Amino acid sequence: MVDLQGTVALVTGGSRGIGRAISVRLAQAGADVAVNYVRHKQAAEEVVRAIQESGRQAKAYRANVSGQEQLHEMFQVLQRDFGRLDILISNAASGVLKPVMELTRHHWDWTMGINATTMLHLVQHAVPMMADRGGKIVAVSSLGSVRAIPNYSAVGSSKAALESFVRHLAVELAPKNINVNIVSAGVVETDAMKHFPNGEEIVAASIKRTPAGRLVTPDDVADVALFLVSPAAKMIHGQTIIVDGGYSIVA
Repeated sequence: MVDLQGTVALVTGGSRGIGRAISVRLAQAGADVAVNYVRHKQAAEEVVRAIQESGRQAKAYRANVSGQEQLHEMFQVLQRDFGRLDILISNAASGVLKPVMELTRHHWDWTMGINATTMLHLVQHAVPMMADRGGKIVAVSSLGSVRAIPNYSAVGSSKAALESFVRHLAVELAPKNINVNIVSAGVVETDAMKHFPNGEEIVAASIKRTPAGRLVTPDDVADVALFLVSPAAKMIHGQTIIVDGGYSIVA
């Protein structure tokens, strides 16, 4: 059992999919949760209500975390509302799904910005709120960081940059008693798959290839995120933990 009583967590992109599952799982373990969202206000409010009904505090924060001004304002309100931060889950992601020859500079910069650069600004705001207590930081990546997936070149490259950055962060922040790690998911059953031009093909091929015989669910990813923010993971620094049902080990 993981006991997060007395801690405060921020989950970016926390209203749906993997972010929602992680938000709920952290609250079930005793954390109060700040749920960040951009467009899906109703979904964010539903997550907040579910957390509050379980006896924990929660609040939804609308902010595009790729925008420095909105990010700064969100952390100011978070400081006022909770007064501390112990856990940061960097889950919000986006990106352009196109073949390489159709990508523009704008597509590339946008994808890199939201998926990699945002982590820099999140950490620079979060670490001071963790103070001398230390804390846990977990970013969400995907197998596209190390495998070539059709139409995924921009997103996969941004996730690879994110994973490299996390390794450097882990070295700098370990002396502050802050663990920084990655949870990397295989193909996950979320609405995001609908945005892939070849989504149905990817799902079918992934199920067939996965030794576990099914796709990864958001709850599967949330379970590993919970472990990484628990005391049991205190000596795990700068690692990418893959959750894919064995997909990536099959030749």
